Amino acid sequence: MKTYLVGGAVRDRLLGLPVHEYDWVVVGATPEQMLAMGYQQVGKDFPVFLHPTTHDEHALARTERKSGPGYTGFTCYAAPDVTLEQDLLRRDLTINAIASDPDGNLIDPYHGQQDLEQRILRHVSPAFREDPLRVLRIARFAARYAHLGFTIAPETQRLMIEMVNGGEISSLTPERVWKETEKALATQCPQVYFQVLRDCGALAVLFPEIDNLFGVPAPEKWHPEIDTGIHVLMVLEVAAQFSDDIDVRFSALLHDVGKGLTPQEMWPHHHGHGLAGVRLVENICQRYKIPNTTRELARLVSEFHDQIHTVYKLRPSTMLNLFNAIDVWRKPQRLEQMILVSEADYRGRAGWQNKPYPQADYLKQAYAVANGVSVKEIIDAGFSGADIKTQLNQRRLAALDAWKKTQPEN
Repeated sequence: MKTYLVGGAVRDRLLGLPVHEYDWVVVGATPEQMLAMGYQQVGKDFPVFLHPTTHDEHALARTERKSGPGYTGFTCYAAPDVTLEQDLLRRDLTINAIASDPDGNLIDPYHGQQDLEQRILRHVSPAFREDPLRVLRIARFAARYAHLGFTIAPETQRLMIEMVNGGEISSLTPERVWKETEKALATQCPQVYFQVLRDCGALAVLFPEIDNLFGVPAPEKWHPEIDTGIHVLMVLEVAAQFSDDIDVRFSALLHDVGKGLTPQEMWPHHHGHGLAGVRLVENICQRYKIPNTTRELARLVSEFHDQIHTVYKLRPSTMLNLFNAIDVWRKPQRLEQMILVSEADYRGRAGWQNKPYPQADYLKQAYAVANGVSVKEIIDAGFSGADIKTQLNQRRLAALDAWKKTQPEN
């Protein structure tokens, strides 16, 4: 029985990155032996055990054979005669198929170290094509390591295109698609994930609402990059620099999705695209069972982001309606989230990356003025029930009106 460190821990250690999880493969053991040593079995489809003290995952070396459609259609064989090399062969990328023995010696039968040095994402074997989830995984790895200069090997890119054209990408469950997408959104360069999916054709299958934005023009005066698809990826890139918040990043991706519905005869203008996009946002979120908080922010951003851009021109009543619509009184964090996305939208344009966005401070000041109205004073004045809300709106509107009159014209 021999134990080897495998996968991400070895890969990230070689890249000089912090290691947070340790996965091990055990060669030459049986489930009975593992249980006798105090390991706790947790795997259902194949034997995976938790170490009795570290709780690291230890999996018995195994092989996999395609036996059905989709990413779950595999028959696993785990037995003492399965070698380390056979176990590594079933893995997705060469950089994930490196093992380390207890003395720190590397076992690298598929040249993962060379690909790490050359910054290449390359599939280990043709068996890569048997699992459609790997298309999303390699897109996520491309996003995760884009800042280090990693690119996808041409032969792997061709294989991904073949897999998408073969139709199996449609067999992925909504939960798995969102899980990979959520992880990709958390990377340093999430826009790369969606670009990779588009390059292999998977974006049109999984997120047609986003794919439809490519080739849709916007006015060059406001969008020097012109193409709306390019714009939304630029906005996502800027949003990722602003915030680690998945909700903010996801909303940035979908903020202009309504432009895909604009009839061509109206191009490059997209009047009403914000409200039109709400339905598409809802469709995506329902399809992938996306959490409510993420969905709600994306819906609100789609509908109202243009109002934030033009906040100087808004009447006090319109600003108050905006605050009420986003429920900023109970959820003040939403205002900051929406401002972040709107600023990312503004700066996510060719040549606009460093332009100031004074609308952010202006809207925050307006909120502070409206929020300064005292509910206690209204109650102390004898109002109750629905009258409190009416009085609150009236006083907030009066405060905003008085404040706006003190502001310089913009």
